[in-house]
Amino acid sequence: MDVKRLELLRELAERGSIAAVARATHRTPSAVSQQLKVLEKEAGVALTERIGRGVVLTGSGRVLAQTATDVAVALERAQAVWDDFVATPQGEVTLATFPTGGQMLLPGLLRTVAETPGLTVTATDHDPSIREFADLAGDHDVVVAHSSESRSWRGRGLITVPLLTEPLDIALPADHRLAGRASLSPGDLEGENWIGVPSGFPFEWVYTEIERVTGSPVRISQRFSDTKVTEALVGSGLGIAVLPRFTAKEARDDMVLVPLESIRAVRYVSALMRRDRAERPSVRRVVDSLRAEATRVAGLHGGV
Repeated sequence: MDVKRLELLRELAERGSIAAVARATHRTPSAVSQQLKVLEKEAGVALTERIGRGVVLTGSGRVLAQTATDVAVALERAQAVWDDFVATPQGEVTLATFPTGGQMLLPGLLRTVAETPGLTVTATDHDPSIREFADLAGDHDVVVAHSSESRSWRGRGLITVPLLTEPLDIALPADHRLAGRASLSPGDLEGENWIGVPSGFPFEWVYTEIERVTGSPVRISQRFSDTKVTEALVGSGLGIAVLPRFTAKEARDDMVLVPLESIRAVRYVSALMRRDRAERPSVRRVVDSLRAEATRVAGLHGGV
């Protein structure tokens, strides 16, 4: 069977539609469909079936798609062995991150990578909801993602490398009545006005936990995905918020961060990769540098 056709089947399994595969592989939908039909003839069994207006994998198709992943991993591993023999890691590694993850990790990472001749990182920031982060691994070599649980990415067929655990603190105006406290309980926050995040975005689960503990609804007046906007509103006395400690700590003199007790308010930051891409020496070097930078950042702030 042709390896490139197997790769198209794998892409269909991961992306869910012929149109999505066509966009990702810079082909027309008809070209993708034609190649999959050729693969079906080579396999001797039906690999796809039409459901409504879409195309899905048959049982045989799903098995062969997994085989395609194994083939891709084996090819990358073989290439990695050869690259390790003849050269240092080189080439471009594409990286996607959430904004505050980039703020924490990219300056140190890019400085470190610059010390390896021929290796470059092209980074972009994204602000999807938590469930969409893993989807970015289809278009980037490394995805820096965050979640409320350390096992959030299991079952996606991705390599997950833990980077750091970052506390989520309560951000208060510097002159707030609770600003001098060493820590806060959920009950201390009843009746406060909140600056929140869009539905489905990180930190939202903290509000849910506060409501569960107190039995009172959290009153959210504004919602923003950009933490810098949230910091500005908190500093102006317009509400309180949940903010990540490492990137918001000492960010403003009109705002303070106070730890929240009784709730394990943290986010887990991880690097996600497709299994085949994780075999590349260049990707391994970048991930190793990410881990080192994450350890340094956590050490600067005393960890959790």
